[in-house]
Amino acid sequence: MKGGGGVVGGVALAKRRWRGLAIGVLFLVVLSMFVPLGFLLGLHNSFHSHGFVPHQSSWAGGGSSNIDDLLNKIEPKLPKDVIGNLAKKAKSITSSLNASHNSQLKKGIPVPPTVRQPPPAMQQPPPAMRQPPPNKNNVRVSGKAGVTGNSKDKINESGRLCELKYGSYCLWREENREEMKDDIVKRLKDLLFVARAYFPSIAKIPAQNNLSRELKQNIQEFERILSESATDADLPSQIKKKLQSMEAAIAKAKAVPTVDCNNVDKKLRQILDMTEDEANFHMKQSAFLFQLAVHTMPKSLHCLNMRLTVEYFKNHSSDKESEKYADPTLHHFVIFSRNVLASSVVINSTVMHARESAKQVFHVLTNRQNFYAMKLWFLNNSYKDAAVEVLNVEDYNLDYHEEANLSPLFLPMEFRVSFHSVDNAGPVHNRTQYISTFSHSHYLLPEIFKNLEKVVILDDDIVVQQDLSALWSLNMGGKVNGAVQFCSVRLGQLQSFLGESGFDKNSCSWMSGLNVIDLIRWRELALTETYWRLVREQANIGEGSALKASFLTFQDLIYALDGVWVLSGLGHDYNLHTQDIKKAAVLHYNGNMKPWLELGIPRYKTCWRKFLKREHQFLSECNVNP
Repeated sequence: MKGGGGVVGGVALAKRRWRGLAIGVLFLVVLSMFVPLGFLLGLHNSFHSHGFVPHQSSWAGGGSSNIDDLLNKIEPKLPKDVIGNLAKKAKSITSSLNASHNSQLKKGIPVPPTVRQPPPAMQQPPPAMRQPPPNKNNVRVSGKAGVTGNSKDKINESGRLCELKYGSYCLWREENREEMKDDIVKRLKDLLFVARAYFPSIAKIPAQNNLSRELKQNIQEFERILSESATDADLPSQIKKKLQSMEAAIAKAKAVPTVDCNNVDKKLRQILDMTEDEANFHMKQSAFLFQLAVHTMPKSLHCLNMRLTVEYFKNHSSDKESEKYADPTLHHFVIFSRNVLASSVVINSTVMHARESAKQVFHVLTNRQNFYAMKLWFLNNSYKDAAVEVLNVEDYNLDYHEEANLSPLFLPMEFRVSFHSVDNAGPVHNRTQYISTFSHSHYLLPEIFKNLEKVVILDDDIVVQQDLSALWSLNMGGKVNGAVQFCSVRLGQLQSFLGESGFDKNSCSWMSGLNVIDLIRWRELALTETYWRLVREQANIGEGSALKASFLTFQDLIYALDGVWVLSGLGHDYNLHTQDIKKAAVLHYNGNMKPWLELGIPRYKTCWRKFLKREHQFLSECNVNP
C-alpha cells in the first residue's frame, strides 16, 4: 500500500511541474508579443530610472527618422538638390547638438532634472527647417529649379492645395490676382456650361430620370436668371441656394459610372468653339470701337466748339486785319486743324520757347464748321506778341479741289505700316510704324499765301520744346521740303503700295509734323500741278492717294533735317526714353493715341497738358479735362 501510494504521488508531482512549465511558456509568448508593441508605441519613454535625465531626443536620437519622414512628405514638391541641402543642414544641427551635450557632460555642467519631452507634433524644427510667414508680395525664384522663397502651399478657390511652382498657373494667379467683377455671374455661366455638357449623356440613361429632370430644371432656371441679370447686383436673393442645387446636381452627374465621357468631351469642345467665336467677335468689336474713338471728336470738345460758336455770334466784334499776315520778313507758321485745343497747344508751346515772339505769325487753316469757334478762341486768348490768323479754306475759290471734287479741308494723313520681321532663331515679330504725310490741302499753300516766300508747317499733334527761329536760316540748296527722314521705313518696303514708279528703293521716307517749305522754289517747279496730275492718274483720288502722290512729287526735293529736331512715336510707342523726349525740339504724337483723347499714353500727356490754357470758363462747363 505504501509503495503504491508513493507512485501515485510522484505522478501528480510530475503533472504539476509540466503545468508550471506550460504556464511559463505561455507567459513568455504573451510577453514576446506585447514588448515589441510597447516599443513601437513609445511606452518605454515613460519608464525612466531614478537620476536619468532625457535630452532633446527629437533631433539628437530620433531626429534622423523625423527628417526622413518630413522629406518623404515634401519630396515630390522639391527638387533633389534642395532636399539634399535640407538634409545636410539638419544633420549638421544634429551633430552640433550632440557635441554640445556631450561637452556639457564632460565638463560637469549641471543639467536640469527631468525635462519632459513635448509630443513630436508640437516640437519646433530648427531654424533651417522653419518656414517664413507667407507674403504674397515677396515671391523669389532661386536657381534653375525654380523653387520659390515662400514654399508654403496656398489654397485656391476650390479648396485644393495650389502648389507654388515656378511657371505654374497657380503662381501666376497669385502674382497677378485682380479683383473680379461680377464673379457670381461668371460662375453661373461656367456651371451652366458644365451642366449642358453632362445633360445629354445623363438623359440617355433610363435609371437616371430623376437626375436628368433635376439637371434640366437647373439649366432652365440658370438660363432664365442670366437672361435677366448682367451683373451681380441684378441677381435674385436666393442665388446661393440655386448655386448649391446646381453644384449638387453636377456632382451627382459626375459620379454616375455609366456616363459616356466621349459625349461630354464633344459637348465641351462645342462650348469651347462657341466661346472662341464670341471672343473673336468681341475683339473685332473692341477694335472697331477703338478706331471710332480715335477718329471722332470727343463729346467735351464738340461741346466746346458749339459754345464758342454761339458766343461768337452773340458778341460779334470785327476782327482787325494785321499787316503781319502778309509780311514775308517775319516767321510764318501754318497749322491745319479742326481742333481748338490742339492748335492752341501748338501755338502756345511755340511762343513760350521763342526768343522773339513778335516776329512769329501763325496761320490756322480750318473749315467752316470750326471757323467761328477758333476765331473767338484766338480773339480772347493772347500768345505773347505773336499774331494769330484763322482762315476758312472754303472761302477760297481754288480750281484744284473743284476739279478733283474733294472736301475743302484735309488734315495731314497718317498711314499705319506693319512689317513681319523673322529672326533666325526666334518667332515672327510684327513691327508697326506710323507715317504722316501731306494731304490734298497742303498743296494749296502757294495759292493761299501768294506773298510769302518761306513757311513752316506744323501739325496739330505736336509740342514745341525749343526755339525754332534757326529754321529760317537754313540753306536747303534748291530743295523744296525740309523734313525729318524716317529711315525705319524705306520706299522699297512700300513697293506693293507705291508700285513701279521709278523711285529709289533705298531712300528713306519723310514725315510731316515739322516741315520747312520754300514757296518760291515750289512755284518754280509747279509742284502743285505735278501732285494733282499724279492724283488723277490713280483710280481712287481719295485720301489714300495722297501718300503715293506726295512721295513721287517730292522725290529728290527733300532736305533732310537733323533727327534731333523731331521725336516721333508719342502716339503709339510706349518705350521712348525720357532723355530722348527732353532733348527733342519737337514732340510728334503721331499714331492713334492722341494726347487730348482718353486713349492717350499717360506718360506723354504731361508734356502736352502744361501748354494748355485752362482759364476759359467753357472748359469747365463742357467738362474738358484731357
